[in-house]
Amino acid sequence: MGVVTLSAAYGAGGPDIGPAVAERLGLPFHDRVIPVKVAGRLGVPVEEAEANDETVVTGLWRMVASLGAMPDTVGGVMPAAGIPDARAFREQTERVLTEIAATGGGVVLGRAAALVLADRPDVLHVRLGGRRERRLAAAVARYGRPAEELRREMDANDRAREAYVRHFYRADASSARHYHLVIDSTAFAVDAVVDLVVGAARSRGIGAV
Repeated sequence: MGVVTLSAAYGAGGPDIGPAVAERLGLPFHDRVIPVKVAGRLGVPVEEAEANDETVVTGLWRMVASLGAMPDTVGGVMPAAGIPDARAFREQTERVLTEIAATGGGVVLGRAAALVLADRPDVLHVRLGGRRERRLAAAVARYGRPAEELRREMDANDRAREAYVRHFYRADASSARHYHLVIDSTAFAVDAVVDLVVGAARSRGIGAV
């Protein structure tokens, strides 16, 4: 079956492309169910797991900003306090991702899955991005909210996700070295991006038979 990991910058279409790729490949799409599983394992409310989830802007920024910050060896920011709690959420998320890969497979959006599952041969790692203004325009079209409001949200999202990956994995989430396929998804229609990802996945033997 295998796994497709999608690392998507804000406004790059991850929430639309992910489910479409999963449907085409005949695989489950793993997104909101991940924090639900993490919450069950840690014995905390789902809201708490979601507040520590890598894909939730407000929770991620709360984790990075409120714990205090200091420079790390690769640049960016790095939480300086409260690490045991944050680490527990990250470790359980990694376990869920490993189990997904070892059982029915699927398409995973976010969660630094390309780094967690980096050494598996049955995984396709994809990065979706695009120029900042194009991503903002795509977000305005999708959510129908004021551009300046979404610009602030996009900037907070980008900074927080970069900090999360730098802190826990000492890596740059946007670096092409972590992915098999890097796509400027703002330059193509959603269907075209889905075609590219599905074709690459099939070439690696990923998908329902």
